[in-house]
Amino acid sequence: LRTSPRLLCVATQQKNTGQNLEEDQSQSQNEQKAEPSSAEKMLAEEKGKLEEQLKEVTDKYKRALADAENVRQRSQKLVEEAKLYGIQSFCKDLLEVADILEKATESVPKEEIKDENPHLKSLYEGLVMTEVQIQKVFKKHGLLRLNPVGAKFDPYEHEALFHAPMEGKEPGTIALVSKIGYKLHGRTLRPALVGVVKDA
Repeated sequence: LRTSPRLLCVATQQKNTGQNLEEDQSQSQNEQKAEPSSAEKMLAEEKGKLEEQLKEVTDKYKRALADAENVRQRSQKLVEEAKLYGIQSFCKDLLEVADILEKATESVPKEEIKDENPHLKSLYEGLVMTEVQIQKVFKKHGLLRLNPVGAKFDPYEHEALFHAPMEGKEPGTIALVSKIGYKLHGRTLRPALVGVVKDA
């Protein structure tokens, strides 16, 4: 059989068309590989947003942990201070009792304390014993006396009633204590009332 020139043209055309289709497909695949699709772009953007959100949440979480730890430490400090200084107002009231006991013992003339005056002697000894005992109780609870005669004046522990020049005394030192002071666990509860030496 002889193939007509027309059939040859058609076959050649189909063959060329097939090649063109394959070329177009491979070209479109290459283009797809070269340029990411819109779905891939959306996924990449979404991933970036999620990573940013994760970083933000992690930062907030770390800050919240730090704040919680600060609150815990502050609360613990407040509880410890409440244990130490919760008796502060009660101690202040008791200081007045200690002052009265001290004045009472100081007011008894020492020459009168003898066996000839048994009642006075017993009363005086009872007052002294009570004063000693109250100071033991104070010490047990962290309350200590401040009797700063000869010490340097400290405005955090002492209250100056007067300043006066005194021979043989260093300026700025305490020459006289009018009222004993007290400290509760290192904190001044009542300053000592003092007279301070000044330059002549």
